[in-house]
Amino acid sequence: MIPPALSRRSFLKASAVLAGSSPILVSLLQAQATPGPLIAYVGTYSSPLPFIRAGQVDLPAGNGKGIYSFVVDRTTGALSPHGLFELATSPNCLAINAAGTHLYSTDETAMLPENQAGTVSSFAINRTTGLLTLLNTVSSGGAGPAHLSIHPSGRFVLVANYFGGSVAVLPILPDGSLGKASDFQQDAGTVGPKKATSAPPGSFAISGHNEVHAHMIAADPSGRFVISVEMGLDELLVWKFDDRAGTLTPNDPAAIPLPKGDGPRHFAFHPNGHWFYSLQEEGSTIVLFDYDAAQGRLAQRQTISSLPPGFAGSNFTSEIMVSADGRFVYAANRLHDSIAWFSVGETGTLTFVGEEWTRGDYPRSFNFDPTGDFLYSCNQRGDGVAIFRVDRKSGGLTFTGQIAPVGNPATIVFLDLGR
Repeated sequence: MIPPALSRRSFLKASAVLAGSSPILVSLLQAQATPGPLIAYVGTYSSPLPFIRAGQVDLPAGNGKGIYSFVVDRTTGALSPHGLFELATSPNCLAINAAGTHLYSTDETAMLPENQAGTVSSFAINRTTGLLTLLNTVSSGGAGPAHLSIHPSGRFVLVANYFGGSVAVLPILPDGSLGKASDFQQDAGTVGPKKATSAPPGSFAISGHNEVHAHMIAADPSGRFVISVEMGLDELLVWKFDDRAGTLTPNDPAAIPLPKGDGPRHFAFHPNGHWFYSLQEEGSTIVLFDYDAAQGRLAQRQTISSLPPGFAGSNFTSEIMVSADGRFVYAANRLHDSIAWFSVGETGTLTFVGEEWTRGDYPRSFNFDPTGDFLYSCNQRGDGVAIFRVDRKSGGLTFTGQIAPVGNPATIVFLDLGR
C-alpha cells in the first residue's frame, strides 16, 4: 500500500525505479500522475422568450436544451461532448463556487406566478465525473434573471433580474442549495432616451430604454460593496453589503451616471482592484473608472469605443473581461460580430489594438480557459462556441478552426477537476 503522505513527485520518481518489477504499481502511478479532466459548462437559451417587450431586440429561438458539459483538450482547446442537463428555462448565466463543488444558473424564461418571476437553480457537481445533480430552484424575485455572481464570502448568490428591473440576494445553505432571498431591491427612476449619446454614426441600436433593466450584479474584490448595472436608467448602482445578514444598503453616492441612452450592460475590475471598466451596450463604449475601494466610489476617467476606428452603423456590445495578467481588456460586439482587445496602460487607460471575427453571429458572451491560452466565444445566433488561441504577449486572437455546435449558447464557465 502506498503511504498517503507520499508526494506526487515521489510517485513519479518511484515509477522510474519500480516500473520493471510491478505492473500494478506502474498503473497506479500513471493514474496518480494523470490530471483530472478540464470541464466546460455551456448555458443556453432553451425556450423562446415568453415576454416580448417593446424595443426587445434579443430574441433567442430556444435552440438549446439546457446546460451542456464538454471535456476540454488542454493542448488544442477543443471541446468534446460530455453531458447534458436538460433544462427548458434558459440557463443563460452560470457561476461555479470557489471550491468547485456547486454550480448556479439563472433561469431567464421561467415564469412563476409571483410577479412572473424567474428562478435560480443550484446544482451539485460530481468531482469525479463533472456531471450535475439538481439540488433546488428558488425564485429570483423578478422577471427575466439575466446575470448572477457568487459573493466573495461564498455564502450568497447575487442575481440581476433584467425584465423585472430588480436585484436580489440569495443565501447559499450548508449543502450548497439556495434559500429564499435575504434581500430584494427594486430599481426606480427616469428611463433614459432611446438614442444613445455615444453611439456610432448611423446607429439604430435601440434596446433597453423602455423601462428599468438590471443587467449585471457583482461584488468588488473585497466583498464590502456590490455594484449593479441599471441599463434603462443609464446608471451604475453601488451598494454597501452586509455579509452577515445578506442585505444591500445604498452607498453614498448610490448611483453613478453614464451618458444618456448608452445603456451600461456589464463591467469588469482590473486585477489590481483600482480600475473598473464599464461596457455600454447601445453606446458601444468602454468607460474607465478609478475605484476607491475604501469608500466604494467610482470616478470616470476615460471613454473609448469598443469598435475599430471608422466604424459606422448599429452594434450591441455584450461581454467585457480583463486578462488575468491585467495587460489587456477584451470586449464583444454583436452585429459587428467581433471581439476587440485593448492594451492597458500604466494608469489603466485603454488603447485599441485589434479585433477578430467571432466566426458566428451575435456573440453573447465569451470566457477564457483557466490557463488564459484559449478564448471561447458563445455565438448565440450562430449556434456554436468558437475557439481562439490567445497570444499572451500581444493580446491577439487566432481562430483554431474549431467550433463546438451548441444551440443558442449564452455563457461558458470552466472547472478543472485536476486541481
